[in-house]
Amino acid sequence: MSNTPRILLLEPGGPESGALIEAAATRGYEIHAAITPDQHAAYGPDLRRRWSGTLQTDFSQAERALCDVVDYARRLGANAVLTTNEYLTPLLAQASAALGLPGNDPARAGAARNKIAMSQAFARHGVSAPHTLVIEDEEQLRRRCTTDQVSFPFVIKPSEAAGSAGVTVVCEAAAATGAWRAARTLSGMYGMPLDPRALVQEYVEGAEYSVESLTQDGTTTHLCVTRKNVTAGAHRVEMGHSLPATLPPAVMQAVHQQVERAIDAVGIRNGASHTEVILGSDGRCAVIEIGARVGAGQIGFLIHHALGVDPWSALLDVALGRPVELTATRRRHAAVRFLTSPTVGRLRSVAGLPEPGTGIPDVRLRVAVGDVVGPAQANRGRLGYFLVTGADRKSVDDRVEQIVRGITITIDPEDTGGEAAHHQRSRRLAGRKAR
Repeated sequence: MSNTPRILLLEPGGPESGALIEAAATRGYEIHAAITPDQHAAYGPDLRRRWSGTLQTDFSQAERALCDVVDYARRLGANAVLTTNEYLTPLLAQASAALGLPGNDPARAGAARNKIAMSQAFARHGVSAPHTLVIEDEEQLRRRCTTDQVSFPFVIKPSEAAGSAGVTVVCEAAAATGAWRAARTLSGMYGMPLDPRALVQEYVEGAEYSVESLTQDGTTTHLCVTRKNVTAGAHRVEMGHSLPATLPPAVMQAVHQQVERAIDAVGIRNGASHTEVILGSDGRCAVIEIGARVGAGQIGFLIHHALGVDPWSALLDVALGRPVELTATRRRHAAVRFLTSPTVGRLRSVAGLPEPGTGIPDVRLRVAVGDVVGPAQANRGRLGYFLVTGADRKSVDDRVEQIVRGITITIDPEDTGGEAAHHQRSRRLAGRKAR
């Protein structure tokens, strides 16, 4: 058998998986992909050519998928199993444990996906987090609102979604029922069954950040803190990320302490983590949630551009049990800004987007002219993005704002009935296939 490392990647779609595949291919590793049968044709030929083999399994059937992954990895002689997909992190932890490969604690991995289990784990480990109630039905929610058991505003969120989907800031009792229903009507990726319960969570006022970390054998290195640009209103959509953020040393120490407690609470021992926090004006750090993955929304790419740290190679080294190199080789700044539609309608044009070049490493639209679009209520509703890099935060922020001022998105507010809804669904399906 060849000594070439064999990597089994759970779900090869998405930019983060693409970067991981590129890093593995550059090192000469053999790559295998685990996918759902109905998605096989959705991946382009260029991507499929990078795989030496494919496992087709149904991720919605947890026990069957685990057996399939473990059996394939054993027959393959896999040296590592990886995923960048949050929905598959519990499966990854279970498969790694069964195979004796570096991974996270399988008994606690579900707490990095299910926000009810996450809240309970945070409480057990002394993580500073918003007060959380579990809501199982509308009547229970109404009682909480009418008997002053909750304070407005509060946040309603689903137990097991991602990307801010189904999350609503509720400012009055009249809006609570609709928000609860929105949190319960989401579908999981791959047809996965989702916990039908919702959370009512204390609303924490403050500046939003995330902490990007990598843990190996239980020892955590914090790569950077990311500053977030988030919309106001009932639905909070992340409009931009900027890193590395600087905080006063005492505040940074307190943030890292809370993040490390959160990492331990959900059993992250080998792999990346993305922890979202809010810093209040009083200096309080509240951990909102954590994912056992690299931050999405281009954060991994921003880290590479700003710090020179390759998170994808680091993930491969952790999964293979090799020493990891996380020393920054650059001291620059990087930001991403996302585009959203101002109204519902058919996209006529997007004018003023910059061309990729010096200081603008990537520009991308996720939609096409003629697609039906609307204001984003979750991260997946964003139309596209551009990245900016520079020597410092101010120069990057100034250039981002200059570019934003020059972009014009034109929408034809027509055909927004049933046909538009059909086209919107079709656009989203196409977007998933293209990732």
